[in-house]
Amino acid sequence: MIAHIQGRLVEKTPTDVVIDCNGVGYHLHISLHTFSLIPNSENVKLFTYLQIKEDAHTLFGFVEKSEREIFKLLISVSGIGASIARTMLSSMEPKQILQAIASGDVHTIQSIKGIGAKTAQRVILDLKEKVLKVYDLDEVSMSLNNTNKDEALSALEVLGFNKKLAEKVVDKIVKDNPDATVESVIKQALKNL
Repeated sequence: MIAHIQGRLVEKTPTDVVIDCNGVGYHLHISLHTFSLIPNSENVKLFTYLQIKEDAHTLFGFVEKSEREIFKLLISVSGIGASIARTMLSSMEPKQILQAIASGDVHTIQSIKGIGAKTAQRVILDLKEKVLKVYDLDEVSMSLNNTNKDEALSALEVLGFNKKLAEKVVDKIVKDNPDATVESVIKQALKNL
């Protein structure tokens, strides 16, 4: 397999690039995420995935190794081909896709063009355990969000707000803004309570 391609950037569009390596031009399909990260310098390096079918050999390029790994995970799911996986990586940041899979957020995955409810459920069912194992999302981001959420909830309770009502509001705030600090969660909650 071709692991990466490094050379002179000849062409760059939102869906593909051509990289010249010693006189040979390689055509690589890319996501919008990769497009936004490709430097405007002449020399570029992209990590690649080579898909071999009966009628075509197709190269996909990625600026980040992690995006390539997510792409490989996505195409391992029945019903998700390379073009849908590329659409997913173009529609959302790779981290957002991982978060949605790890948290079982069917609605977020289903919001991507070309993905229905059954396919979104299959993605979560097939990949959730792999994503949690490989990327340690369970401990890293989930625990951070839970700590911030718990601290915000206890502060609101101390201020005299109803626990169930406060929990609903804080859950929505944390879901909409996963990186919110405890202070910002409390401030937003106070506006909505």
